[in-house]
Amino acid sequence: MLVDANLLMFARDSASSFHDAANTWLTEALNGPVRVGLPWQSLVAFLRISTHPRAYETPLRAEEALAQLKAWLSAPAVWVPRETDDHARILIDLIARHQPTANLVSDVHLAALAISHGLDLYSADSDFARFPEVTWINPLH
Repeated sequence: MLVDANLLMFARDSASSFHDAANTWLTEALNGPVRVGLPWQSLVAFLRISTHPRAYETPLRAEEALAQLKAWLSAPAVWVPRETDDHARILIDLIARHQPTANLVSDVHLAALAISHGLDLYSADSDFARFPEVTWINPLH
């Protein structure tokens, strides 16, 4: 499985209406038998958004966000998937086929990473339904 940043955000943000479901799902996944791919794209997005004062009334301090990231990375099931040799070909093909713009560019990059590793993509973002080439799963439903 490959995890999108929004699930990390919801799992950490106790004010979110998705917090309980996301936190339960992520805790079980991180301690379960299936490898959990936390790509740098998702981890860096978590750091960027969780510390942003316009995103949260009380954003995390940098050291809090980093401590959370370290905790996730130390979980038994976690690995950090990197771009494979065929990543560029897959990414270019997806971009040519779907013509993403703005925020969808990051989504298509994550989709390409999932495809290149043969992983299901876990996200609460329904925009991934636009990419039939990847299996998208919303664990909060």
